[in-house]
Amino acid sequence: MKKIGRTYGLMAIIAGLLITLDQLTKYIIRTNLEFGQIWMPWKWLEPYARIIHINNTGAAFGLFKGANSIFMVLAVIVAGAIIYYFPSISRKDWLIRVALSMQLAGAVGNLIDRIIFGQVTDFISVGTFPVWNVADASITVGVAILLIGMWVQEKREKKAKAIRLFEAEKEQGEKLD
Repeated sequence: MKKIGRTYGLMAIIAGLLITLDQLTKYIIRTNLEFGQIWMPWKWLEPYARIIHINNTGAAFGLFKGANSIFMVLAVIVAGAIIYYFPSISRKDWLIRVALSMQLAGAVGNLIDRIIFGQVTDFISVGTFPVWNVADASITVGVAILLIGMWVQEKREKKAKAIRLFEAEKEQGEKLD
């Protein structure tokens, strides 16, 4: 049990917190705003950002509407792949581990909606960008962090390779002396 905790602890904490935040915010929207209703605490902010209760049967940000069943299957596959792959990631690659935890949270958060309601509750509207939710943000930010983590990992590996090459050349030079 300790090994599972060490392996998946970070993932469980990050994903658990984000799924809870996602479901809590969606619950607040569903119970306080009618479908299509807009809430605007400050009228001057309305052209830039607003809260609106809408439903989505497509992917993140309203893409591919009507494909709810397909995205349910994809969410299960993605979640399973992340859970399976996660233990193989080195602890020093913590950015990648955080990114995958966020992506898992996003996939599961929206999957919960799809299973219970047959659609996803979206409510954050910024400018003319499609309406989104905490799960969508978790996936998007997770992808950005994953790219940064992969870049950091690549730089670390290049540096380690250069050091090994330098040491091998140094050792070779000492043998010749």
